[in-house]
Parts: sequence; C-alpha cells; structure tokens
Amino acid sequence: MYRERAEERIRGAVRWASVSDGAGQTRVLPDGCLDLLWSSRAGLLVAGPDRTAHLSRSVPGERWIGLRLPPGTGPSVFGVPAEELRDLRVPLADLWGRDAEVLAARVEEAASAAAGWSDAGAVVLAEVARARLAAAGGPDPLGARVAARLAAGATVAAAAAEVGLGARALHRRSLALFGYGPKTLARILRMRRALDLAHTGAPLAEVAARTGYADQAHLTRDVREFAGVPPTRLLGG
Repeated sequence: MYRERAEERIRGAVRWASVSDGAGQTRVLPDGCLDLLWSSRAGLLVAGPDRTAHLSRSVPGERWIGLRLPPGTGPSVFGVPAEELRDLRVPLADLWGRDAEVLAARVEEAASAAAGWSDAGAVVLAEVARARLAAAGGPDPLGARVAARLAAGATVAAAAAEVGLGARALHRRSLALFGYGPKTLARILRMRRALDLAHTGAPLAEVAARTGYADQAHLTRDVREFAGVPPTRLLGG
C-alpha cells in the first residue's frame, strides 16, 4: 500500500507512506529529489539523488514514511551539498547527530499512535524540514528556477541564460543543488515527463515526439539507462 499527498507548506514537497507486502523489490526511479525517510526496520535515512534506479527491498509489514523534497531544496534541509549524497542511502544520524535520535523518537511515536494507514509520521518530518529551511533562510531560489525550466523542456543553454550563469558556473551550482549537472537533470526530468505521458496510454512513438526525443529508440535508450529496464517493462509493471 502506498499513498502520497502534497506538503503545502514546503513548495513542491510530497509526504508519503507505505506498508510493504514483502513481495520482491521496488524500483525507485531517479527524479532529482532528496528524501527524508523513516523505516520501521531501518530508522531515519536520507535518500540522495539517484542517477539510476534504486532497488528497494523491504520485509513483510515494514512501514515506510517519507518526505520528498523537490529538486534543489534538500541541501538547505540536510546541510550538505546534494553531490555528497548522490546514489546513497545515509543514516540521518550521520548528518544531524543527536537531533536525528530525537526526531526518530517523535516519528515512531506518531506512527504508533496512528490507526491504520497514516502519514502522521511524515507530518513530523515536514515540521522539522520546515524549521531547518527557515533556519537556513529558505532553499536556494536558483534550484527551483533551473529545475522548473528544465522540467518544462528548456535546453541547458536556455536555462543558464535565463538565470544569468555561464555553463561552468551552472554546472558547479547544479552539483551542489541537485547532485548532478544540469544536462543529467534535464534528461531525468524529460524521462519522467515521458513516462507520465506513457501512463495515460499514449503510444511510445507519440510520447517520444511530444517530449523531445529524436525517436522511440532514443526514448527507450534513455529509460533503460536511468531505470535499468525498457519503458515497456515499466508500463507493464
């Protein structure tokens, strides 16, 4: 079981919760985001920005609660550049020390008190994330501007010109904000747009044309590179 809802007090963030049935593994696709996670088995974790699909394995009945932060916001919450967390799942205590232990107790209490499916623990995560964002002066506005332009299909050159940065400066800032360069982020966001469109039932050739790929083969190569499987496998699953 998996459900999610928007976290309205952090722009672009999403609270989510799930309970594992223990059947196989979950393929988590790259999205340019950082997540603050709590697992009933593993405790509090930070999920860094992935370049390829992360295969998550859970035991039956394991509960997961998360706060997905939009591209560019995570570094202000966690206090480290995104590139230091790239492709990693890191115990929150490694970053926050004793504060992570206090937060874990609060999340566990909220999760235990909730009846049935609930994202009560994710509400606690969001409260702490909002406080840390406020203490940091908010997220770097460059992250939201660049991510929005790339998500809309702008080229890296166009996005750089719009924010007034040269190619090298944008690449350096992108590593800190997103965990990878703007070209990689643009490709990941394009793949997500394409898969969202494909899930509506549009043929893959049409999806490729509408989302800026040269052809269906180009779309398939990109999806296979980032997701580890072709789009037909993802859509079938």
